[in-house]
Order: sequence, then C-alpha cells, then structure tokens
Amino acid sequence: MRGEGVRALVVGAGIAGLAATRTLRAWGAAVDVVERAAGPDADGFGIYLPGNAARALDALGLGPAVAERAVRIRRQRISDHRGRLLFDIDVTRLWDDVGPCLALPRADLREVLLNGVAPAPIRWGTSVRSIAPGPNEVLVTLNDAAIDGSDLVVGADGVRSTVRRLVLGTVGRAGGAGGDPRPVGQYARRFLAKWPDAAPVWSVMLGPGATFLSIPIGNGLAYCYCDTGLDRRDEPVREVLRDFAEPVPTLLASAEGALHGAVVEEVALPAWSHDTVVLVGDAAHATSPNMAEGAAMAFEDAIVLAESLVDASTIRDALAAYEHRRRPRTRWVSAQTHRRDRMRGLAPPLRNLVLRRFGARILRANYRPLHEPP
Repeated sequence: MRGEGVRALVVGAGIAGLAATRTLRAWGAAVDVVERAAGPDADGFGIYLPGNAARALDALGLGPAVAERAVRIRRQRISDHRGRLLFDIDVTRLWDDVGPCLALPRADLREVLLNGVAPAPIRWGTSVRSIAPGPNEVLVTLNDAAIDGSDLVVGADGVRSTVRRLVLGTVGRAGGAGGDPRPVGQYARRFLAKWPDAAPVWSVMLGPGATFLSIPIGNGLAYCYCDTGLDRRDEPVREVLRDFAEPVPTLLASAEGALHGAVVEEVALPAWSHDTVVLVGDAAHATSPNMAEGAAMAFEDAIVLAESLVDASTIRDALAAYEHRRRPRTRWVSAQTHRRDRMRGLAPPLRNLVLRRFGARILRANYRPLHEPP
C-alpha cells in the first residue's frame, strides 16, 4: 500500500512519536502531530542507547547526527555498593555486529529527532479529548475544540497514554481500569553531575535495597540514576546512598540542577490497536529501565509500522501485521527486565555470588535475540 493521500495523526512528540512521524512521512502519508506539553520536553537528563538502538537510528537516517553528539560507551561494569567488581563486559564486542552503544543528553537526542521531522507541524499544548474510530476515518476532538479527521491515529503519548485510555482502556490488563500502568515496585531518582574524567563505562553499583547507575554523557557530565523499593521513596537520596563507595559521594557532591523522582511503571496490553488507531513505544509496552531498551523499542516500532503499511493492502491489515511482528520482541524485553529485577532483589550475598560466576553470560543472553533486525 502506498501512503500518498493517507492522513495520519501522531499523538505525542516524544521519542516514539517523532520516530513514527519520520517513518510515516517517508511512507508518503500527510502527518500532523499533537503534543500536550507546551513545548519540547525540558528533561535535562541523559539516555543510554544499546547497539540495536543505534542500528534503528541508522535505519531512520539519523545515526550519524546522534553519534556525533554522544559518548561511545565501551564497557559495562557491575560492582557491589563498596565498589568490589562483580563482572564487567566489553559492550563494543557484545554489539559489534549491530551498532555502537551511545550515551548522550536526552535533549540532544530530542533535537536530532525534531530536526528529522522538520517541517512537519507540531501543535504544542494540544491534547486529545475524545477519539471516535469509524469505518472511513477516525474523528479526534482536541482541547481547543478542533476536530481532526484521520485515516490513521498513532498513540505515542507515553506510559500514561490518553489514546490508550480512550480507545483501548476497556481491554487493558495493566493493573487497573482503563489500561492503567502498573507500578513495578521501584522508585527512581535521576540527576546530572559533573564528572569530567569519567571513562566511557556504563557502571552499576548494587547495594542492599538500592541500585546506582552512572553513565558519562559528554561535556564533563554524567547521568545518574538510583532506584529503591517504594518503601524508601521518601528517604533522601543521600541517605539511600550513604554507604556507597566512590564515585557516588563525588557525584552527589557535584550534582547539578534538580533531582527528579518517580514511581517506575510498566504497561501490558492484550491489544495495541483498534480499527485504525494504534499504540507505539511506552504507550503499548513500557517496562522498567534496567534493559535500557525503551528508546530502541520505540524506534523499532516506528520502522516496523511503516514497513507493515507498505506490505499490507489496508491500514487495519497493516496494524495487525505490525503487532504480530513486534509482540515477541517486546515480550522478550519485558521478560528479561523482570528477570533482572528479580536478580537484583536476591539477598546480596547470593546475588553477588551469582553475578560473579554468571553475570557476563546472563547479560549476553539478555540481549542475544535483539542482535537480529526487528
């Protein structure tokens, strides 16, 4: 099927929405984008992109633009909270048949994606009030009372998706009525810190009941992430990390800007589409971030959605084919995420013993199917 004459509305101008906008425009559709935020997300934190995310960016035609802004991560290092090594792995070798592992400010990635969809119009400060799928078009009522008629609506509006609630909520099983996201039992804190001499290493320190991640993102900064159980959500981060060895005290002392805290949630649905409305990215299959696969899955969703539209004779057939292709891969990521979370939850002596003996093997197995194209 050709995209010429197809009207598409993308709800959400984050990573998933911008990627979908780019692939749908390349297919030939006329694409409008609405975003409830007043302007580009002011999130000043970082993002880590494994090799399959870099490969997807290349397929989107954006790989070089992202790579030139990023730190190329060479190793992953896992230690206990005292800094004693459990295992480390050469991620350049791990992903050498796929793509580099990159870390950069999330704002830089967003800027590349925004440039990649220009001059597609983005209607900032615009939210969806109602969606009425019909036999010929989808009628979407917006907060300014405008009504958009589209042949295809793509819900790329994140974990707390309005599109999912309005169209697919009655079939959600994600932990609440209306397809609500489900807490996974973690509370996450994020911040940036000065770290001018950081090696290109993704580093995790595992403590009793707390995990700390640091990644250099360039310009002398590191992206820092800490999570705990929900029972410690009100505990100050310095108290949570008081027994952690260097570089944690140095990073805490050199923290810049605000610290952001949030409950970690996941989304699981029995269906991602209804008529000609479809979900992509976190709106369809959010997980906890320990696999760092959220962006990669969103990029791959956008690519596969466009390929499915090319190969199908109708939009409905394309959406069914898209979901059929993508579900096994996103289920794998979700399952590996749960396994890794369970591993972190073991008693520290047992967890550390298992990771010393088998950690590198487990990590390779986590990502092995993702070496294959989506």
